[in-house]
Amino acid sequence: MSRIKTPVVIINFKTYSQATGENAVALAKMCESVSQEYDVPIVVAPQITDLFRIAQAVDIPVFSQHMDPGEQGRFTGHVLGEALVEAGCSGTLLNHSENRMQLADVEMAVTKSQKLKLYTVVCTNNPAVSVAAATMKPNSVAVEPPELIGTGISVSQAQPEVISGTVELIRRVNKDVVILCGAGISNGDDVSAAIQLGSQGVLLASAVAKSDKPIEVLKSLIGPLRK
Repeated sequence: MSRIKTPVVIINFKTYSQATGENAVALAKMCESVSQEYDVPIVVAPQITDLFRIAQAVDIPVFSQHMDPGEQGRFTGHVLGEALVEAGCSGTLLNHSENRMQLADVEMAVTKSQKLKLYTVVCTNNPAVSVAAATMKPNSVAVEPPELIGTGISVSQAQPEVISGTVELIRRVNKDVVILCGAGISNGDDVSAAIQLGSQGVLLASAVAKSDKPIEVLKSLIGPLRK
């Protein structure tokens, strides 16, 4: 998958109990239902152990939460791209704040993903890293200040200059990369603010994955994307 329709919503399941195993399958099906009903692309990123079963269960893009660089062989415990493709993945997150990578490894993983036609979302924590990531030519860069992740305080509202300033810097080195906003996104107002600041979609987790009513949250999130 070299491209994805924008604006897009990517849901990171992390390792929440509400998004593990059969719960993960159920949540992915809810995401699929809302995506199809409202014609807005929703991508799910479950744990590695749930990738295959979810890819078999839904007809929306399924991304891995991580991918290691390297070739098949002596890489015990690593997550290699070939295995993700076999599991039914169409993309992967890289360098999430909870699973940091060396920039050299990010670049190698992006290059490998391109060969395997896996869509890449490189997560970044500040403008400098965002620019560095953009020069590697991933499909997408997701700007996520780590201090706001999981707080319910949206970066698009609390630190809007981070998004607008980073968008400007990224466009100087890469005019084609899809720019996403993450960290604290929890409702339609956050999504609307992110789009107005130049984002082409959002990456979020707990607002959906831990919700008692994920379908209602999803509908709230995608509302601004349908206008």
